[in-house]
Amino acid sequence: MENGRSRLQKTQEEVEEVKVIMLDNLNKADERAGKLTDLEERADQMLQKSKVFEKTTVKVKQKKRWEHNRVKIILMAIGIAVGAIIIGLIVYAIVDSSG
Repeated sequence: MENGRSRLQKTQEEVEEVKVIMLDNLNKADERAGKLTDLEERADQMLQKSKVFEKTTVKVKQKKRWEHNRVKIILMAIGIAVGAIIIGLIVYAIVDSSG
């Protein structure tokens, strides 16, 4: 009987060990689930920030392109004005010397 009792006691101890391990695993799984939820929230926040960043970069790119084109237009206008002045001076000099 003692042998049967020690087997029963050993089995109960093993069951208790398994129970402790299972509870520990459940706690770890619950902790992991919390961490995954936090990670998912952070990923959503980063996605929103990346969309805002993308919109901002598009606006900055358009602004810089316009500034670049504006400088080109101003330089072309100055070049045309200088060219017109030079042509005007040449025409004036030709008309003045012939007349």
